[in-house]
Amino acid sequence: MSNEILSVLQYMEKEKGIPREDMISAISAAIVSSAQKGFGPSQNLKVDIDPKTGSLKAWNLLAVVDSVSDPTSEIHIEKARAIRPGIQIGETIEKEIDPSHLGRIAAQAAKQAIVQRIRQFEKDRLYDDFKSSIGDIVSGVVRRRDRSDLVIDLGKTEAILPAKERIPGEEYSPGDRIRCLLLNIESTPRGPELILTRSHPNFVKRLFELEVSEIADGTVALESIAREAGYRTKIAVQTNDPKVDPVGACVGARGARVKTIVRELGGEKIDVIRYFSDPRKMLEEAIAPAVPKNIKVDEANRRIYFEVAEGDLSIAIGRKGQNAKLTSKLLGWRLDIGKESSGEVQFEERMQRAVQGINQIPGISDEQAQILVNNGITSIDAFEGVTINDLIDLKFTEDQANNIIAKVKAFRKR
Repeated sequence: MSNEILSVLQYMEKEKGIPREDMISAISAAIVSSAQKGFGPSQNLKVDIDPKTGSLKAWNLLAVVDSVSDPTSEIHIEKARAIRPGIQIGETIEKEIDPSHLGRIAAQAAKQAIVQRIRQFEKDRLYDDFKSSIGDIVSGVVRRRDRSDLVIDLGKTEAILPAKERIPGEEYSPGDRIRCLLLNIESTPRGPELILTRSHPNFVKRLFELEVSEIADGTVALESIAREAGYRTKIAVQTNDPKVDPVGACVGARGARVKTIVRELGGEKIDVIRYFSDPRKMLEEAIAPAVPKNIKVDEANRRIYFEVAEGDLSIAIGRKGQNAKLTSKLLGWRLDIGKESSGEVQFEERMQRAVQGINQIPGISDEQAQILVNNGITSIDAFEGVTINDLIDLKFTEDQANNIIAKVKAFRKR
């Protein structure tokens, strides 16, 4: 048995990184626990394992009494003094026993308990090894597909890249190398599970921190980021050093730095703009090349109303509303976009007309129509490409979003 224990100690220390002292403590406790189950809880055992040889010794701890009522836990004073002269009633004596006498059932129970403790050690070690890396970029190799998720080998352990955390359109095969952001460590019935992401905005942020030395040393600050994975990312940067161009530092000579990141993201477009604390200036930077006009800022509701020329309207809104959505996220303000027209029709009046237009759809309330118009959905045609998730982002419930999409589809078929 000592050879088996020594083999376990050596394997766990070398391959799993579990200290030998911790394993000895776990095995000893497991043997004691299993033996007590086999012989009764009243039996008090002590187990010692030599860390060098793996040899095991066991003792039965007996209370010295003048009248024995339970021989598994007590010993008469005369027998005790024959083993250790001078011992007194009330003291405890250790009587060595043959470990093989613990029995086959106890040994099997000890084996199961040891396996459980080993798993717990591995769980604790896994969490300790990676908890400080949450939010950092890690590299690994794609091992296999688990349903729609990818299992990534990080060397010490495996991690999961869920389908929802991948960039749309990206495909990986077993053996491919991949870089991801360690998003979280989740507790599951199988133990801690490392969750990776490539679609989170912080993945792009960390790529810039690794690629742009001015961001890494604090010369340039990345103040805000908005991302639609696989489509476009907008970041706003600034610096307190008048000698440094923050946008140029991020883009690099001939776009070298940003091109490296774009390749990592599979061709995702990246807009780098200068950060301004004034929301008007930020809007002008973020919505370019469209030119916002007649800007009105509602600070109480963190809402910005503005108009663009008819030719700029599609640019300002973007495909499926992505440009307007990203600009809103980047600024942290809600945007209401209108088309510039002659001065005799006031902006508020046109907004109301748009609401009335949406109200043509049976089943959509005035309040819902107002929310849609305030977020750039000003006509039936503007629903083109709008998804349930887009409406949920506008604070509609899932049931409301499903209902609106259904009503619009039904109206178009008329």
